Amino acid sequence: MRYFLTGGSGDAGTLLTQSLLARGDAVTNLDLAPPNVTGAVHIAGSLLDHDALPAALFGHDTVVHIAAWHGIHEQAGKTPRDFHDLNVTGTFNILEAAAGADIKNFVFISSTSVEDRFGVYGHTKILNEEMCRAYAQRHGMQVVILRPRAFVPPWNRAVYSDFIGWAQWFMKGAVHVTDVNAAILAACDLLAAAPLPEAAPVYVIDGAYDYSAAELANWDAAGAGSSFRARYGDFEGLMAQHGLDITRKPRVLCIPDAQRLPGYVPRYSMQNLLEDLQRYGAAGPPPPYAA
Repeated sequence: MRYFLTGGSGDAGTLLTQSLLARGDAVTNLDLAPPNVTGAVHIAGSLLDHDALPAALFGHDTVVHIAAWHGIHEQAGKTPRDFHDLNVTGTFNILEAAAGADIKNFVFISSTSVEDRFGVYGHTKILNEEMCRAYAQRHGMQVVILRPRAFVPPWNRAVYSDFIGWAQWFMKGAVHVTDVNAAILAACDLLAAAPLPEAAPVYVIDGAYDYSAAELANWDAAGAGSSFRARYGDFEGLMAQHGLDITRKPRVLCIPDAQRLPGYVPRYSMQNLLEDLQRYGAAGPPPPYAA
């Protein structure tokens, strides 16, 4: 299969490129930034260069549209116009080019931020999803929409200065970027296997949790930190050493059966975080790819 990735030099795009190449697929990466892994065709270009997109897309089987400004970019000074240009106009450009190139398979990476429908970022994702549905109906495209939680990886020092800062964020309930990668691969396989059950189905992507529903419902019933101790008592000293709060209760998304992505099994949980903290300390684990 030949895959065309937008934003393939970013965190999720890099892992996806590596995974697709490892299983023998061909990858083209459209991104202004240079790639972090070798083996893919890299096009140093922008989604806003709509005239160049049709030729770039020719001959591909599937588009995976990842490129976007995210919520963290609002804090970094990106304006509402910046968000509209890349997230909305850019998505229109790649959908239109894909339809023109007769590419039928399209994976769109949305976000659970659609819950914030009037926020700058969330609103762009709502508009994006609606465009995906329109192109699925208008052009007979097979579109899968993924809504992952935020997935900034622990090694992204532009966001988190160390692994401890990332751990404090992850503990409240999140999905690891490697699990997002697994979800995108599952979506690609779903498109390749058979016709979709509906036009542009939406799949919510959450992470892995070791706690049961009963444990979450009765959080710390036996005293502050009791739920953590019952599961990870051997790591309590390690948490205290790094100033991490063992009373923090994770927010687990309640995902209806209709929004469960076939073939997706999240794997990175609190247990993995603790093992990484024990092994690597505040530096955290290195990226799972060779730069």
